[in-house]
Amino acid sequence: MIKKLFPHPVLTLLLVIVWQMLVNKITLGNIVLGLGLGIAVPILTGAYWPDRPRLKNPLMIVEYILVVLWDICVANVRVAWIILFRRNADLHTTWITVPLDLQTPEAITALAGTITMTPGTVSSDLSADGRVLLVHCLDAGHPDDVRDEIKSRYERRLKEIFE
Repeated sequence: MIKKLFPHPVLTLLLVIVWQMLVNKITLGNIVLGLGLGIAVPILTGAYWPDRPRLKNPLMIVEYILVVLWDICVANVRVAWIILFRRNADLHTTWITVPLDLQTPEAITALAGTITMTPGTVSSDLSADGRVLLVHCLDAGHPDDVRDEIKSRYERRLKEIFE
């Protein structure tokens, strides 16, 4: 009975929290409406989630989010510095191929999204076999260092979370 009512409990909790943040006022009515949405949406969309991803280490998500937030802050400062003080001729824009050890589509999507959210880099393409991600860097002194940083900071943690 509980499994039918809450097929995706994490999604239910997330929807309730997001709803509360959207209405920006905590009242009993808003909590009930958020809970109603949090229950209804997963039930109505459950048929579209036949192979729902299983998280191997959900607590690792907290560490991953903190690392990504830190990297976004640092990258914002770096990009601002580049825009304000570097000449275009001094930039080393480049395309980097990142070989992937990740297997699950959800982990690969999270990695590509993380790279794109980080200022100065953007995920551009995924190879047909899903084994290589093409990334554009605004300024990469040593492309191998950027590739290694992506693999060690993001891919390793995503592998622990999803695989």
